[in-house]
Amino acid sequence: MTTPRSSKVKIGLIQTHATADPAENLSRQLALVEKAAAAGANIICTQELFRSQYFCQSENHDYFKLAEEIPNGPSTVALQASAKKLGVVIVASLFEKRTAGLYHNTASIIDADGSYLGMYRKMHIPDDPLFYEKFYFTPGDLGFRTWNTKFGRIGVLICWDQWYPEAARLTAMSGAQILFYPTAIGWHPSEKAQYGTNQHLAWETIQRSHAVANGCYVAVANRIGLEQPIGGDGIEFWGQSFIAGTSGQILAKGSVDKEEILVAEVDLETVDTTRTHWPFLRDRRIDAYGDLTKRLID
Repeated sequence: MTTPRSSKVKIGLIQTHATADPAENLSRQLALVEKAAAAGANIICTQELFRSQYFCQSENHDYFKLAEEIPNGPSTVALQASAKKLGVVIVASLFEKRTAGLYHNTASIIDADGSYLGMYRKMHIPDDPLFYEKFYFTPGDLGFRTWNTKFGRIGVLICWDQWYPEAARLTAMSGAQILFYPTAIGWHPSEKAQYGTNQHLAWETIQRSHAVANGCYVAVANRIGLEQPIGGDGIEFWGQSFIAGTSGQILAKGSVDKEEILVAEVDLETVDTTRTHWPFLRDRRIDAYGDLTKRLID
């Protein structure tokens, strides 16, 4: 007789810094995964591109050496072993080398028995000062996806994707009960005093709104620390990883500058309840949304 799966699941987010040593970053990440599992987490998510400092602050061909294959690269293989040992689901954000000259910003999804479930390739690629991602990453070509894991059906989006309600909606429509967002976002130190508060508020608000609009949980893992791989002011990553409930309420939130593991218990039955009582999916006017596929309405 099969034991019914509990609707209560613990989400774990790893918020940490990164050094210039990829091997050290992977080793520390594995140790933090163990700590998260020991704290009761069932589904654990890393920050964006955890194996390195945020190299997209410049356009430098040397950084392509940081990329690895998925799923046969060292990070996914090591995390599969960890997931199997600990009985946890892992969402790991990596720099993927697909083939020579073709690279992606990719999340590897690993089930609690260590099996590789698949990948999500970041769809929206930014190009802003110190965030020169278009130089490195080909836009994702796998669409918006979800996976049935031992502990629930999850969707994964990555950083810049978090500003797009269309991405959250399409992932939720494919059944996601939890949306995970591995992230690397922070302040330009010279702009922090003038714009910092509003930038962070906008970032948190848009993602909490995805939880509200889609009646699902949202879990965001950001990095911390000042990174200056090319000198200059660098980027001050603002941490503040968080887990939001199906009404957008904050269930757990990290600090600005401390390495920590956030763990929060969620009840996946609440997704069904929320979507029934706030039937946004039912009341969508899909007959009237055709213009969303246009760049601009004249």
